[in-house]
Amino acid sequence: MSEETFPGPIKVTLPVAKEWEKRYDEDTEVEDREKKVKSFLIPRESLELVLKLDTTAVRAYLGINEKNEKTLLFVGAQYDPKTKEYYDVYGPPKGVDECAGDPIPLVYDGTRPSPPY
Repeated sequence: MSEETFPGPIKVTLPVAKEWEKRYDEDTEVEDREKKVKSFLIPRESLELVLKLDTTAVRAYLGINEKNEKTLLFVGAQYDPKTKEYYDVYGPPKGVDECAGDPIPLVYDGTRPSPPY
């Protein structure tokens, strides 16, 4: 992906985000200094969309996308005083799960790892 096409797709369906998280969890590659991700370039639109969820916090999950790049996935997080824990709040659904017939929630991405970007 070139710098001209930044940020690329920002909305990611929850099933895709879960797959990216799984790839990251299962990744056993040890990064050397040249490949080690030190930061992420985050498009403003991703932050604005997650802030529109009107939650008290934002959670960032680590994932590995289809290009084998590390990425951050943003969801809202809301505190539940009954459970004393934060729960994830996803963006408005995009499409419908063909198998279950349920709406597919969104998380927000568009980040680029640095290096190389």
